[in-house]
Amino acid sequence: MGQTELTSPIGWDGGRAEAGTPAAGHFAERPVRPYDLLLRAGCRALVLLRSALGLRRAAGALRHYLLGTGAPYRVDADALLALPAVRSAAGAQLDRWCAEALEQWRDGPRTAAAYPADSGWREVALPRAWGSVDWRLALGAFAYRLTGTVRVAADGTASADYRFAVCTCWDAGRFARLHDVGLAKGFTVTGEAFGHV
Repeated sequence: MGQTELTSPIGWDGGRAEAGTPAAGHFAERPVRPYDLLLRAGCRALVLLRSALGLRRAAGALRHYLLGTGAPYRVDADALLALPAVRSAAGAQLDRWCAEALEQWRDGPRTAAAYPADSGWREVALPRAWGSVDWRLALGAFAYRLTGTVRVAADGTASADYRFAVCTCWDAGRFARLHDVGLAKGFTVTGEAFGHV
């Protein structure tokens, strides 16, 4: 049976303790004007257009906004993690975890060991690449956090089990006025995926 390192988690440098998701503007604090009704009608048409173009994630997020409930919205974190930009950011963090665990392992008795790891909340912006258009229109950018355990075997090989969590505030960008007048409502986007490397 190996030892478990119970000190602070590895991989934290540069991460934040909170997701940093700012609340959307002040809900229903402005009067509704005719322009706002036109903007909402345009957004409804945009949902249909995005759906027709196969941009189901972008259409779903905008549709949820227009429902006006403000309820949390779950996304498929596995599909998000498969995007090259996201996979690259998460992969760099996982590589760092393994390197830090091996460094600590080399300084110890060199028996099997497990190290808790936590990236803290970090930002990733989705690029304007063709393969991520749907996700870019749906989220733009978001905060993610990797938590898990890095195991180093007695022979010095490292592996990691991780949880990839997503959290951001969807505030509609150029359509944010609809939240301010109460015709739509911003919401929190969440999701999680699990993996092993």
